[in-house]
Amino acid sequence: MHMTLFQSCLRSRWLLLSACALALSACGSVPETRDGAGSTEDRSSGDFGSRIVQADKEPENWLSYGRDYQETRYSPLDQIGHANIRRLGLNWAYDLDTDRGQESTPLVVDGIIYSTSAWSKVQAIDGVSGKLLWQFDPEVPGETAAKGCCDVVNRGAAYWDGKLYVGTLDGRLIAIDARTGRQIWSTLTVDAKKPYTITGAPRVIKGRVIIGNAGAEFGVRGYVSAYDAETGRLGWRFYTVPGKPGVKDGAASDDVLARLAAQTWSGDSWRRTNGGGGGTVWDSMSYDPALDLLYIGVGNGGWYPTGLRSPASKSNNDNLFLASVVALRPETGEYVWHFQETPGDQWDYTSTQHMILTDLKIDGRQRKVLIHAPKNGFFYVIDREDGRLISARPYARVNWATGIDQKTGRPLLNPAADYSKTGKEWIGFPSSGGAHSWQPMAMSPRTGLVYIPVRDAAMPFAIDRSFQPKPLGLNVGLDMSGMAAPDTKAEVDRIRRDMTGYLLAWDPVRQKEVWRVRLAGDWNGGVLATGGDLVFQGDMDGYLRAYDARNGAPLWSFDAQSAISAPPITWAKDGRQYVTVVAGWGTSAGLGFGVFGWGRDGPRRNHSRVLTFSLDATGKLPALPKEPRRELPPVVPRVGTASDIAAGKIAYNRTCFACHGAGAIGGGVVPDLRYSAAIEDAALWQSIVADGALASRGMIGFKANFSSREIEQIRAYVVNAALRSKY
Repeated sequence: MHMTLFQSCLRSRWLLLSACALALSACGSVPETRDGAGSTEDRSSGDFGSRIVQADKEPENWLSYGRDYQETRYSPLDQIGHANIRRLGLNWAYDLDTDRGQESTPLVVDGIIYSTSAWSKVQAIDGVSGKLLWQFDPEVPGETAAKGCCDVVNRGAAYWDGKLYVGTLDGRLIAIDARTGRQIWSTLTVDAKKPYTITGAPRVIKGRVIIGNAGAEFGVRGYVSAYDAETGRLGWRFYTVPGKPGVKDGAASDDVLARLAAQTWSGDSWRRTNGGGGGTVWDSMSYDPALDLLYIGVGNGGWYPTGLRSPASKSNNDNLFLASVVALRPETGEYVWHFQETPGDQWDYTSTQHMILTDLKIDGRQRKVLIHAPKNGFFYVIDREDGRLISARPYARVNWATGIDQKTGRPLLNPAADYSKTGKEWIGFPSSGGAHSWQPMAMSPRTGLVYIPVRDAAMPFAIDRSFQPKPLGLNVGLDMSGMAAPDTKAEVDRIRRDMTGYLLAWDPVRQKEVWRVRLAGDWNGGVLATGGDLVFQGDMDGYLRAYDARNGAPLWSFDAQSAISAPPITWAKDGRQYVTVVAGWGTSAGLGFGVFGWGRDGPRRNHSRVLTFSLDATGKLPALPKEPRRELPPVVPRVGTASDIAAGKIAYNRTCFACHGAGAIGGGVVPDLRYSAAIEDAALWQSIVADGALASRGMIGFKANFSSREIEQIRAYVVNAALRSKY
């Protein structure tokens, strides 16, 4: 009998004895829903954080982004296990009204599911029936899409004392009444004139809503802020990179930036990066209530190459606090410690990936640790009390460094990887997409293993010596000519074979792989671990799958009809365990890199849904409509000269590929330009690309970046792509 079952039977607030006996026959248990005192309103008065701290006392709920403050993404629920997983079926599916990338972790509070979707919308859904109770639409302007590097996604909301909090793509933080869906307050957290966005989920700690932002690739300066949960008033702000020398921000970061960080940047970095520098806190956070420490993950530099961003500094070019884990006091934003994983990052090796807090017995001693698998391909075990490195080993293919110095914690850099200094193109593992991206990992206390969605892919890095930032779109400072897709299907297929993804089970004590499961394509979904010794994950093929947490054996799958990047969750109501996931193809895999990231049979059409499963449910999804055969425009005469096409390729790769795909091959989310009627009509093309005729749908005008002739050269390049072999 599982310990979770034994404990549940002892708890007077859980199942009655007869219910426990019934549960034994199903080899698992879930807590009963509590009446009266079990209502959301009754139990959420006072400090809601105490419920999150003690999340295991109410595993029927999923109260915070990672279920608990430690972000373990492990649920002790065990009604669904090895013996009955094949009986898992679909309860219901709710079709979302936006078919863009879906990355949300839903919350569940007393049977009500609170999910978010693309364009920062929020839904409240009855978890048992699947009935929509309300939807909140913040009405993000369509042109905001041009400020996002990786689709118009949202990763989730936060819940606190009857309120939901969501960050919007256009930089607002909004409080919503969880019962009615009505807005309570809204505050703008960014300078709306700059290309900031918010895609990450807030966290609420001690009545403070913690939120970061994104936009390092566009040239912004990163920070994290705390707002009063009742009023929306700013409490503190911590900038992650220095500002203009000699100018204080009046922020919690002023002292430490002057004392530690400024000397690791060149004096003119502020000017070089147009007042930015990067370092956005766009995703991961965790919290230790015993130590009272908030941990934030800091992103990449803007621009990427240190040769452009910070060619010389007073002491070194570490560029603090890029690619670092930073510990802060959640009430004041006071700096406590930091650990930089990729000093002087110039490969987009962010540290914004999911962090888990746990206790491990290492060398006979119990240690309070933070475990982390950032983009750079090394798995870190860090003492979360003082930030000292305990161990680090590669969990994926890595060639930018040969290892990590155990004493200093610094990487042993491969000289060839410093493309800023060599001036030569370098093929790097991992790619800028990382060995592990935003998709959360999970850890099971039953197996002691961490389950990581891993990417194994390379990309070319080369500095653009003639780089000048454009007013709109990406500004990374790389020579983007290497991002073009090959001209033949055979070459594309070869690259796809070389770009793989897998679910990895990792022992954090021994720093060793235990098992792996190769997946379709290189882009895979977030992970859930359960007390039934199961690991759930979605994939690019559009399947939600369950594996044996001990050995990776596949146990169950369900065709969700659309790729799944979002992580599943599990919860319970009235003695019944459920699994919920949000499906929907998109994110960066469905945009600029879609041609390389597709599964075996190419991209599946986006059918964005919230899906919920339980034992013996018999629901079915409607049959997919027959996909219409796409045809190129009937008459597409070649446009421009060879030199026009070559110039158009450079311009396209500079600004357009991030949304419309390498080689003008769409990833399935936004229109594939090769099939657009606009490529046949120079005037129509100019009205869209230059003047922004489709700005309300996310396609702003780019005449600030390019002249009319350059925009016509981009058309020449796209037409040429349309005339090449299709793949």
